[in-house]
Amino acid sequence: MPDDDWWQALWPEPMATLAKIGIAPAMTVIDLCCGNGLFTVPLATLVGVGGRVIAVDLDKTMLAQARSRSQQAAESGPVAACQWIAADASRVDQVLANSGKADALLIANTFHGVPDQAALSTAVARVLKPGGVFIIINWHARPRAETVILGQPRGPKDEMRMSPEDVDRAVIPSGFRLSDVIELPPYHYAAVFQVALVGARA
Repeated sequence: MPDDDWWQALWPEPMATLAKIGIAPAMTVIDLCCGNGLFTVPLATLVGVGGRVIAVDLDKTMLAQARSRSQQAAESGPVAACQWIAADASRVDQVLANSGKADALLIANTFHGVPDQAALSTAVARVLKPGGVFIIINWHARPRAETVILGQPRGPKDEMRMSPEDVDRAVIPSGFRLSDVIELPPYHYAAVFQVALVGARA
């Protein structure tokens, strides 16, 4: 996990980014592969006390850091209730089977490394409400040498990077339709998929 300095240089206003990709007050949002809470805490602030955030990560140390960030944020003002779950992302439908359906699921800076992207997308479809959205924040498919942050090339290897079309091919067969592709300068985009009203559940 990169240090906070360059994450903050890359995402100086994470709440504005979340609003831009469609996160709104009172939503229930799953932050899948939440890491140390870079987006989790802004999510909890943005959806507010009328919403709910479910943070999922395999790494218990990262999850503990995210929880600590959330607790600190709660001392400054009202935030959504957060649920913290240590689990493999590929099992999200199983571990959240009794948690109700979500309005949105966000996975940031991680989808490119998922071994079975189609299987994950199918699991995501099962935890979303009809019409719910699957939001994937990805690095653009540019050479790593060109994605420089604080003077150093950053992000995944060139061969792991995915264009929006690559993401389409992985996600749409699991019962989604592409709703939007939103530019997130300087190096990212958000692919927003909506659960189809028919045939999205297995």
